[in-house]
Amino acid sequence: MLVILLTACQDAKQQEAARMLERAGQLFDEQRYDRALIVIDSLRKTYPGAIETRKQALRLQQNIELKRSQEELSRVDSMLQAVKHDYEYQKQKVEKDKQELRATPEELTMLTKTRVRRDSLQTCFDVLCAKIRYIHKKQKEQ
Repeated sequence: MLVILLTACQDAKQQEAARMLERAGQLFDEQRYDRALIVIDSLRKTYPGAIETRKQALRLQQNIELKRSQEELSRVDSMLQAVKHDYEYQKQKVEKDKQELRATPEELTMLTKTRVRRDSLQTCFDVLCAKIRYIHKKQKEQ
């Protein structure tokens, strides 16, 4: 009788874990990534014995992180291209003004700030690319 009771409890837990995973999948489809990750985290904490469901949740978590990173990369790339263009324009203008001895401190400061912004966006871009490559590598290993 005890074995039947334990088996029934395990089945109920597996079903609840599966429902949570399904909910996380729905949230992913709705592009509500943060909420989907919260559900996955709750699933992992609440049902540590639901091994197969947790494996599926890990794959979903990787897909969520991949999608978020790809979307962020797209935004960063757009900003980076615009800032690079601005920087090159400002640089040419400052170089011309320097040659004519008309460069102002404000111009030089703006050029420096634009370069820092460009470098910061480039670093962010590089990190996101590395993260995407890493996720792809982990997905191939599974």
